[in-house]
Amino acid sequence: MKEVLYRLWQMLLGWGFVGLIYNATDRWQGAGYQLTPSWLDRAIPFSPHAIWLYLSFFLIVPLCYLLCPLSRIKWLRSSMQLAAIVAGAIYLLWPTTMDYPVDHGSSLSSTMLAALIGIDSKQNCLPSLHIALTALAVWAVADSRKKWRSVLLAVWGLAIAFSILQLRRHLLVDLLSGALLAMAVGYACQHVRWIVSDFRQGERP
Repeated sequence: MKEVLYRLWQMLLGWGFVGLIYNATDRWQGAGYQLTPSWLDRAIPFSPHAIWLYLSFFLIVPLCYLLCPLSRIKWLRSSMQLAAIVAGAIYLLWPTTMDYPVDHGSSLSSTMLAALIGIDSKQNCLPSLHIALTALAVWAVADSRKKWRSVLLAVWGLAIAFSILQLRRHLLVDLLSGALLAMAVGYACQHVRWIVSDFRQGERP
């Protein structure tokens, strides 16, 4: 139980920090530059039913915090915090938006989508933190000794990415930049961890 609470605390520090940065930058930024959809964005048909896969992001992140090796938990927290800082700086310096489709449906999926639109930012498009955090969470759990679990989580992450395009909450360029952001901050935090570890070992008599 103590370990679970520790993991949840690290998640609050990491994921909660992202929420603070995301909402603060949405309030402080100017008008966004409208991004142009690529041919792939136009080729994927809009569907409000993708909302359920999109919202599963709020399951995969805490699940990965609970499943990842304890030795990676601080890396995951720090990587999410750094991703938020870098993305927040971009949102303020170069705010972006896109042309969002209007959904006139009356299904439960459409109702959920309308609720999401009511609370989500119309800007903060590039890079996609939705993808950056998903990638970092899946990366933290990846384990060659547990291949099936790692593969299933990776497929889940890819399905979330597709749902974002299908739901028109982001464009392909946002997803690609979000994935690159995850790689950059992930490796940066790994490198810092290795330096600190080597430094501590060097201090030992």
